[in-house]
Amino acid sequence: MLARLDIVKQRFDEVSDLIIQPNIIADQKRYVQLTKEYKELKQLMDKRQEYITVTGNITEAEEIIKENIDPEMTEMARLQLEEAKERLPQLEEEIKFLLIPKDPEDSKNAVMEIRAGTGGDEASIFAGDLYRMYSKYCQDKGWSVSVMDMNEGTSGGFKEIILEVNGEDVYGTLKFEAGVHRVQRVPQTETQGRVHTSAATVMVLPEAEEFDVELNMEDVKIIRTTSTGPGGQSVNTTYSAIQLQHIPTGIEVRCQDEKSQHKNLDKALKVLRSRLYEMELAKKMEADSARRKSMVSSGDRSAKIRTYNYPQGRVTDHRIGLTLYDLGNIMNGDIQRLIDELQLAENTEKLKEGDIF
Repeated sequence: MLARLDIVKQRFDEVSDLIIQPNIIADQKRYVQLTKEYKELKQLMDKRQEYITVTGNITEAEEIIKENIDPEMTEMARLQLEEAKERLPQLEEEIKFLLIPKDPEDSKNAVMEIRAGTGGDEASIFAGDLYRMYSKYCQDKGWSVSVMDMNEGTSGGFKEIILEVNGEDVYGTLKFEAGVHRVQRVPQTETQGRVHTSAATVMVLPEAEEFDVELNMEDVKIIRTTSTGPGGQSVNTTYSAIQLQHIPTGIEVRCQDEKSQHKNLDKALKVLRSRLYEMELAKKMEADSARRKSMVSSGDRSAKIRTYNYPQGRVTDHRIGLTLYDLGNIMNGDIQRLIDELQLAENTEKLKEGDIF
């Protein structure tokens, strides 16, 4: 293991030298990439130092016990040996997880789309609940959330809402939320107190930069329309809403959140690029047998991934069989434990499929 960590240290030393070079600092894009890599490698270097310390303690303790010159020193060495041997396997597991190659998409910002599924008005209300849950979670993480487009439900919530989320490692965190979310509860419209099941679909796309997707604007039909839904005097009077049709794929995107037509066009193009980029990623994942085996990040939009049961106050993630009786806090944005468990499951799967050592 130390030999592998020594190779990583060479790269760490190289990056440490690069980030103080004036020409690198002047190139902001390169500088940001390197400082992010430095931060990731620093975690491994801290574990490497601990690994050296722990293995050194084991060797030192074994020598003292073997010599057995001083009974008190020997007893202290036995305690040190026991403590170090207990820590070593835990430390090795931590290092293995840190050595798993990072998905380059994980560091990207994300476009999140929440759509009401089966269940009529109740499904729209549930989509609104999911929007609030994710908004609060993102706020707690220090990420910014911007609404790109929305279509409100007739009794509250949303038939569809599209968000742009910016921050650190956004896609790598939120990608586990993609799929069908199911809710079991008594709807507001239910007069006899019967529990209904409704659903909403969540899509999470890595936000594509312009250099990620070669978008030929000749393939894009731009339709300028008036905004719809509640709003000020400009609604239904000014042609600020933008609808894009990507002719080769048939993808359609609409954005009306901004009053400015230019801003709506920029946002709509971001969503279109992200959807096109996701199509390419889906092809890549399909071709990658290891990724296809992973139930956690399969990206199958038709897969039921989670159930929110209000009568029992529980949330169940079906991919990993995890049930938490903490529905109130979870709907209030406290979803970190669910994400942590999903990340752990995916990393464990990668360890099984890959050869880290």
